[in-house]
Amino acid sequence: MERFVVEGGRRLEGSIRPGGNKNAALPILAACLLTDEPILLRNLPDIEDVRVMLQILEGLGASVERIERNVVRIHAKGDCGSMPDAALSKRIRASILLAGPLLARTGSASIAKPGGDAIGRRRVDTHLLALEALGAQIEVSAYEYRMSAQSLRGKNMFLDEASVTATENAIMAAVLAEGDTQIYNAAAEPHVQDLCRFLNSLGANIDGIASNTLKIRGVDSLHGGEFTIPSDHIEVGSYIGLAAVTRSELLIEDAVPQHMYAVRLMLEKLGIELRIEGDNIRVPRDQELRVRYDIGAAVPKIDDGPWPLFPADLLSIMIIVATQAEGTVMIFEKMFESRLFFTDKLISMGARIILCDPHRAIIVGGNRLQGAEISSPDIRAGMALLLAALCAKGESVIHNVHQIDRGYERIEERLNPLGARIRRERDE
Repeated sequence: MERFVVEGGRRLEGSIRPGGNKNAALPILAACLLTDEPILLRNLPDIEDVRVMLQILEGLGASVERIERNVVRIHAKGDCGSMPDAALSKRIRASILLAGPLLARTGSASIAKPGGDAIGRRRVDTHLLALEALGAQIEVSAYEYRMSAQSLRGKNMFLDEASVTATENAIMAAVLAEGDTQIYNAAAEPHVQDLCRFLNSLGANIDGIASNTLKIRGVDSLHGGEFTIPSDHIEVGSYIGLAAVTRSELLIEDAVPQHMYAVRLMLEKLGIELRIEGDNIRVPRDQELRVRYDIGAAVPKIDDGPWPLFPADLLSIMIIVATQAEGTVMIFEKMFESRLFFTDKLISMGARIILCDPHRAIIVGGNRLQGAEISSPDIRAGMALLLAALCAKGESVIHNVHQIDRGYERIEERLNPLGARIRRERDE
């Protein structure tokens, strides 16, 4: 185990480029099982969750060749196993994404119940219902999901929730199914769009990308190819928050500004302005963080929702920004009942937060945080706590930083050249 020792209160300056989208990389890696020809992936983030997924693919018989740090060639030729390593599968939530590709490739799959962040109940019912609609028979035990299908057939289906990973599983199963599939109430997040574009580049036939209705015409096979993972809009949002709370000027390169519309609206509620410079986003220094109240001086709300609304994975970052903005704001987390529990660590740093219930928190911002000894409970809260430590007065120690490593590549090596002081140490 390792920890970060962080010296807070330092301004940052310079430019930074976000890594490839973690939530696009993981389903795309799973989708490499859909073809027996080689796939070259560029801008693949070198993070813990991706490394675990690559190990799982190797265990299923795929060859994995690391060409460069962020370039990998995957070749799932010949026979492919149908039982991903259970111990590895339990380490990441994304292991459930192997169900659709394995059913399409081998006709069966035995997936250990996946791991991932402890942020509340994360149901898989939508996955199973979608795969059953395509012809899979599924048995659920205390430890795994056993699935089989003599053949997959296209189907019109309405997802009972716009689940990102369930949509992705349904897409991957449907591209090789016989006939046509229509998925209504499909998730449309950027990473779902990236998966669809990747599959189309291999010969799949998917229409309706970026909408909530996907039309998929099954094909006999997919071929190999190359694909570059786009930038992670969650990482972009994290760097915007970092610049704001440290009163720094940062240029975020290749930031895909068209993914940030809802994020900009919420940032403006806290007084943060951005400058769009082509494909880059600049955060000016010394911005006055002040809550902009709604009409009638009503307390504003920052809440999440399905794409294109504000992404749930950035709410933890927005909480940190809100602690530094003069005024009062309510954070409303609609998806997970445990995501806001990390706010107790911010309270220990001097934040003024009232946790109303598992989904809502009132934040009275504007006071300087103080360094503290804290622990990262999950990926997004971990990055938020790092932001808190970087803007706090004094030194902080963050334990359990492997959670941050799961989603952010070499974060201290990328922030220290900008002026941060983050030291990685072995945690005794």
